[in-house]
Amino acid sequence: MNYYSLNKQAPNSTFKNAVVKGLAPDKGLYFPENITSLSPDFFKNIDNLSNTEIAFEAIKQFVSPEIPEDVLKTIVEETLSFDFPVVQLNDSISTLELFHGPTMAFKDVGARFMARCLGYFNKDNNNEVTVLVATSGDTGGAVANGFLGVKGVNVVILYPSGKVSDIQEKQLTTLGQNIKALEVNGTFDDCQAMVKTAFLDEDLTNNMQLTSANSINVARWLPQLFYFMFAYKQLHKKHDNIVFSVPSGNFGNICAGMMAQQLGLPIKHFVASNNVNNVVTRYLQSQLYEPKPSIQTISNAMDVGAPSNFIRIQEIYKNKFDTLKTNLSSYSFTDDETKEAMLEMYNKYNYVADPHGAVGYLGSKAYLKENPNAHCVFLETAHPTKFLDVVEEVIKEKQSLPKQIQSVMGKEKESTVISTYNDLKRFLLN
Repeated sequence: MNYYSLNKQAPNSTFKNAVVKGLAPDKGLYFPENITSLSPDFFKNIDNLSNTEIAFEAIKQFVSPEIPEDVLKTIVEETLSFDFPVVQLNDSISTLELFHGPTMAFKDVGARFMARCLGYFNKDNNNEVTVLVATSGDTGGAVANGFLGVKGVNVVILYPSGKVSDIQEKQLTTLGQNIKALEVNGTFDDCQAMVKTAFLDEDLTNNMQLTSANSINVARWLPQLFYFMFAYKQLHKKHDNIVFSVPSGNFGNICAGMMAQQLGLPIKHFVASNNVNNVVTRYLQSQLYEPKPSIQTISNAMDVGAPSNFIRIQEIYKNKFDTLKTNLSSYSFTDDETKEAMLEMYNKYNYVADPHGAVGYLGSKAYLKENPNAHCVFLETAHPTKFLDVVEEVIKEKQSLPKQIQSVMGKEKESTVISTYNDLKRFLLN
């Protein structure tokens, strides 16, 4: 599979090059040249397939021939070493739990898949690769865990000081080895801008090989399409008209769901559930795409004012607004509404949700008001104890910490504080 830049000013690229480089030379995101649908029989017989078999068939066209099939099978098996259960709340709403991996966030799948691809590409190479990643919360921990100890790969994570939860911070600042954390005086958008500037800085790119593990990287983004197939396998015999409500920040996850739909997965519709950082909600109402500075909320992984992956979504729908609008709805919710939803789920269904899942639940309810015959699945993207302060304050119930969280709580934070791009540049060159 070859990939082209969405800025259309760069040569086409192999999968390996797209993974190692992250961004195209013209600063564009990479997108696959072709998408070949899987056979209708694949979806008819999906009950007979394991998660590993489903994922292997779904992803192989995007990585072949550069990763041999036997290696790819091993990568997929190692990536998916945990469960993806669907929990039904009522006749119309279910949730897909994506927090059963090592860092208890949906990003574990993409980070583990990408780390193993990069490890394979780097196995006979003595040159080091530096993975530079901005995080609004969960990406950092998932990338740190996924890449820990991978030969020839150094990881530098930028996160906004005081704007991630205590547990998220511990997960990205306590691992040591090849993982370094930079605490940025600013917002996630500032972190992301620094990372993008670094990729364009020839002083850096002439001296080191930089790549990104944000969802701009095809190996981090594409494996997220697995979730939607796993949910469909669990639900398709019980429900028609399956709709996914995805808590959306950088829009990589929902975009991957749309790729699953392009592969033939029978999904009726998508809902982008936003907090008050709602550039896409506004776009679908007005056709005006106006990124704005991000606003801090309790669903911090979605505090993104300029979502990188939205350009990929536009590409999927051939930049036709009307086609996009028939496939995507979007709603925006405040922190107060999010807390009310968390409490409602706890009181009505005895279900403890994190703030991001609660936004997804609100998106499901909003869509069902207008489309009562659908079955809406919201993605629960992080374990509620990752947002312990908010969850315990809202439901007034003490939560016990899972072992994945307990393992980092006693460790000492190690980070370097930076304020400007020049601080980042000095750190990387040293």
